[in-house]
Amino acid sequence: MATPLSPQSGAPASPFRTIAVVGLGTMGTGIAEVLAKAGREVVGVDISAAQAARCVATLESSTARAVERGRLTAQERTDLLARVTTSTDLTAAADADLVIEVAPESYGIKQQIFRELDAVVRPETILATGTNALSVTRLAAESARPERVLGLHFFNPAPAMKLVEVVSSVLTAPEAVTAVTDLALDLGKEPVAVGDRPGFLADGLLFGYLNQAATMYEAHYASREDIDAAMRLGCGLPMGPLALLDLIGVDTARTVLEAMYAESHDRLHAPAPILKQLSEAGLTGRKAGRGFYTYEEPGSAVVVRDALTPLAGGSPVAGRPVRSVGVAGSGTMASGIAEVFAKAGYEVVLAARSDEKAQAAKARIGKSLARSVDKGRMTAEAAARTLERVRPTGTYDDFADVDLAVEAVAEELEVKQQLFAALDKVCKPGAVLATTTSSLPVIACARATSRPQDVIGMHFFNPAPAMKLVEVVRTVLTADDVHATVREVCRAIRKHAVDCGDRAGFIVNALLFPYLNNAVKMVQEHYASLDDIDAAMKLGGGYPMGPFELLDVVGLDVSLAIEKVLHREFRDPGLAPAPLLEHLVAAGCLGRKTGRGFREYVKR
Repeated sequence: MATPLSPQSGAPASPFRTIAVVGLGTMGTGIAEVLAKAGREVVGVDISAAQAARCVATLESSTARAVERGRLTAQERTDLLARVTTSTDLTAAADADLVIEVAPESYGIKQQIFRELDAVVRPETILATGTNALSVTRLAAESARPERVLGLHFFNPAPAMKLVEVVSSVLTAPEAVTAVTDLALDLGKEPVAVGDRPGFLADGLLFGYLNQAATMYEAHYASREDIDAAMRLGCGLPMGPLALLDLIGVDTARTVLEAMYAESHDRLHAPAPILKQLSEAGLTGRKAGRGFYTYEEPGSAVVVRDALTPLAGGSPVAGRPVRSVGVAGSGTMASGIAEVFAKAGYEVVLAARSDEKAQAAKARIGKSLARSVDKGRMTAEAAARTLERVRPTGTYDDFADVDLAVEAVAEELEVKQQLFAALDKVCKPGAVLATTTSSLPVIACARATSRPQDVIGMHFFNPAPAMKLVEVVRTVLTADDVHATVREVCRAIRKHAVDCGDRAGFIVNALLFPYLNNAVKMVQEHYASLDDIDAAMKLGGGYPMGPFELLDVVGLDVSLAIEKVLHREFRDPGLAPAPLLEHLVAAGCLGRKTGRGFREYVKR
């Protein structure tokens, strides 16, 4: 149990029995619930009596649901609610052992609260700010007890999210950090110690990514629905970035980014103009009933149709008929794509540079189908029929009759251009030619043919049989019926298609890899450890993998190549690959495939 220390004697005073929460909005209410569940006496303070009443009503409702679900007994609920009192007067915090401030993100408001608390609480009381954007050091300097001021950043929703960032300034006493860290552990949270810089750890990575998503949308590069679907389905994230901005609050995001930019002067942190426009129009997200999306009512999570919602029914242009598909390549991606098409009933020609490679690729499909049978996802008969639809070959001449040719060879432009020149000669007139590139210009592949209007990007994600997303990439020359064809094919193979233009990274990689690069910079600058950063993004952001786990899986060489392409395309200094990543690649530390990347792995 955490024990505040007396600054005079250094001896334990009293445990954190009574904790005041100042600011009873969504976050303050959530923190109050967490503390009360852990047996603490909680004093909630808000200048608004109505907000204080809403806090109590929310706690009554959430604990009633907990009883219904068997997570609390009726008596435990009664006891928990009895431990929470509310007030509109800050003097109610006078007997608190710890005060957690979660007022609006404004220096003026927070400094006023801290000045008033100085005159109210005992000398040994620890004061914690819940800010995720403002300087803890600056707030501490305004206090009469800077050594007892620190940051305690919970994540929303506080009852569910495990991460708590414990933020110390150069003025914070180590004993205060230890006491609050112990409290976080006692609450069942995962505390991570971080230094005082805007955004701290998780938000320092998250908000740069959110800002780039807003910029992408503002540029009309992709629709809000496609941007959000791409990041959910392509990266396994619990929410898309624009929906998340609405949840956080567009105005809050703008404040955080302003603070980050003031310190970093990195253009990637300069708030996208659309954030300012929405904020100043009062369209701040869910809490206002409208932000990037429109909601049923203020505070609702239910999205309703508005003028920007895509019309149902697909393209007004009919696609070309597709009965047979050619897949060029023999690697994991090629065999996975061939499996996807064969499962959907298409006749597939799987072409590689030799018959042996093509046969090996088909064998890989057979093993994948066998695993699906073992897991009960398909019958043995269905697997056998699927495999029969795949015809391996060592020559692209067998693509002569396919309706759609999908290239999945090495991610080298010259190799792809040579292949497209070959397909141009072999494939019948009207065949659609698609590249699966994740970072190279589709137009460069198209110009290698005499029919650039028939060329399009179909960026599948690995593993293709499992991942639902396909980025459909149109060039300035792609014909409307070719685009319609690929959208229809995506529906037939049960993939979610998102439209994007032909620029580096498309949607997913253009948002994902700058985030990964910024994580490397954090380690490079000794701000946080690999483990803390990975834990922060999984526990605080709901990411399925931490950035360094993901980098080692993707491959550091692949990641570096994509980051170089993004830097070359957008010419933004903030996109320059982190030197630490370049050094590891130069040393041959490429991730799991070499046994060492950011971490070391045992080869099996």
